[in-house]
Amino acid sequence: MTSSIPALGTLTAEGSSLQAVLLDMDGTLVDTEGFWWDAESEAFAELGHVLKDEWREVVVGGPMTRSAGFLIEATAADITIEELTVLLNDKFIERLRRGVQLVPGARRLLAELSLHGVPTALVSASHRTVVDEMLVSLGKEHFDLTVAGDELTRTKPHPDPYLTAASRLGADPARCAVVEDTVTGVASAEAAGCRVVAVPSVAPIEAVPGRTVVESLEEVNLAFLRSMVPVAHQSLS
Repeated sequence: MTSSIPALGTLTAEGSSLQAVLLDMDGTLVDTEGFWWDAESEAFAELGHVLKDEWREVVVGGPMTRSAGFLIEATAADITIEELTVLLNDKFIERLRRGVQLVPGARRLLAELSLHGVPTALVSASHRTVVDEMLVSLGKEHFDLTVAGDELTRTKPHPDPYLTAASRLGADPARCAVVEDTVTGVASAEAAGCRVVAVPSVAPIEAVPGRTVVESLEEVNLAFLRSMVPVAHQSLS
């Protein structure tokens, strides 16, 4: 997909300064947050440990190293972060290959963004191997670029993933709309200075000034995203 990004200060016909849309993957576009928890539960069961349900909200949406480190510390399992990361990725990809469901509204939104030539990036904390596998279901033609968690020194909740995506698209982060499903992802996008719409998957996300929270991706379309970045954008400072 090729797109031209409006120059800074240029308004679209719809009266918006939106320059790009940046989308999280797991839980936002594809119904896979349960896959990660199943993979983690299976891996630790093989190590002789049972994961507590309340830990799920702690590990959701975070980088693999953080989630793996937390679970190793919580269970005192005899495995390194590096070993567990490989194990979890393998188990997750096994599940992906059995079939992945896009969340309601995801396919329609991606098609709409493509139809209107909106620069779009997939921004994930998952590793490149997982992102590439998921693109089979999502359709790589819908994205101008993808950013994976293992390609950056710091991933979510740091701002680096979204700053990287905006920079590579030549967009001002403040004129990018981000769609996320976790507190960790929202923190990353907001730290980058992006406008955020949250569609909570596993854990609730609080609605605060400057952040929009909806119940389903079916509520989100291009007009909605354009409304988040109004005309004559003013500095957030």
